[in-house]
Amino acid sequence: MGIMPHHQTCHSNSESQSQYSNNHFQLDSPTLSSQPSFPFISNIQYECLNTLKFHSSYICSLVVSGKYMYTGSSSNQIRLWNCDSLESQFNNEILFDNNVVAEGKGAVKAIVVLSDKLFTAHQDHKIRVWKINHDEDKFTRLATLPTLKDRAIKLLQPKNHVRIRRHKKCTWVNHVDTVSALALSHDKTLLFSVSWDRSIKIWRMNDFKCLQSVANAHDDAINSLALSDEGCLYTGSADKKIKVWKKVEGENKYSLFNVLENHNSGVNALALSVDGSVLFSGGCDQTILAWEKADGGKMVISGELEGHTKSILCLIVVSDLVLSGSADKSIRIWTSVEKKYFCLAVLEGHNGPVKCLTGANECCESSNKSQVVYSTSLDGDIKVWQIYVPVM
Repeated sequence: MGIMPHHQTCHSNSESQSQYSNNHFQLDSPTLSSQPSFPFISNIQYECLNTLKFHSSYICSLVVSGKYMYTGSSSNQIRLWNCDSLESQFNNEILFDNNVVAEGKGAVKAIVVLSDKLFTAHQDHKIRVWKINHDEDKFTRLATLPTLKDRAIKLLQPKNHVRIRRHKKCTWVNHVDTVSALALSHDKTLLFSVSWDRSIKIWRMNDFKCLQSVANAHDDAINSLALSDEGCLYTGSADKKIKVWKKVEGENKYSLFNVLENHNSGVNALALSVDGSVLFSGGCDQTILAWEKADGGKMVISGELEGHTKSILCLIVVSDLVLSGSADKSIRIWTSVEKKYFCLAVLEGHNGPVKCLTGANECCESSNKSQVVYSTSLDGDIKVWQIYVPVM
């Protein structure tokens, strides 16, 4: 495998025109770029530290935990990356060649890490649990959800059977379409999953038992979910709706609390502010909406973030910044001042829709607060960005 240096910058003022080939690990020379400041916001600066190019597939999911990044691909592979190597521009051919630690069945749509366990959601309707061991070449699969025991017990009683097609039934613990997103409860005792089959499922972590399934939670595929520290569950769907679910007092069950219907097309992404007071939603209508709780706990729109020219595909909150990835191939960085939202920067350089974002390694110096952000695109690239925000 060749390692090719890549010298085209990937800042917001020019889009990379580099040529690439399969399975090449290439580096971008960092060049700082900044946006003009608003009267009350100092300049933000950023640089692209690295571009990893391998085009046999694209990354469907990624998450950072500690010093490691885990990625799931459209070709079923789960890869492990050392973040220190990626951020320091260290050419490491061994890292790239030998970092496949697990393989499932179907594209890996979501990843969650808890201690020494890795949970992955797949296109084959399953959730898989892996034992993380950084000293081994491969992770060990601990379980597949629903477990055989859970399915067998439910299978014995006809009341646990649900119809999924005209002549086919299965137990209610099974997802019957792509599992699109995962989230852990604040106390780490529950795992939540949503699916294109329009259902929500809640799993107990100590034995992986399915505690609840909300069938037909939406009128179309569920694409995203977010979970607050207080246990409030938000789901976004292709039916244009965001639904708010709250826990039933004294039970591990959730019921519908509110329906938010201000998007004009399907909802693809959800993210919560650090304190959980603001929900951000992104849809195929090219807009990002900010929602806040009003009297009675109901959510109302408090802002609209406009600027993308195609569908919003992913959202993350990093400290007091909101980052959005779009089918227009760009990443935008947003902030709010007195409940008004402004775009601080546009990061360009991907040659395809930006599918995933995650942030890590925040550090604060005397004059700057910096954050490392990872982005993936349908062009097959992973980009590593460093964002510098002057300390006010």
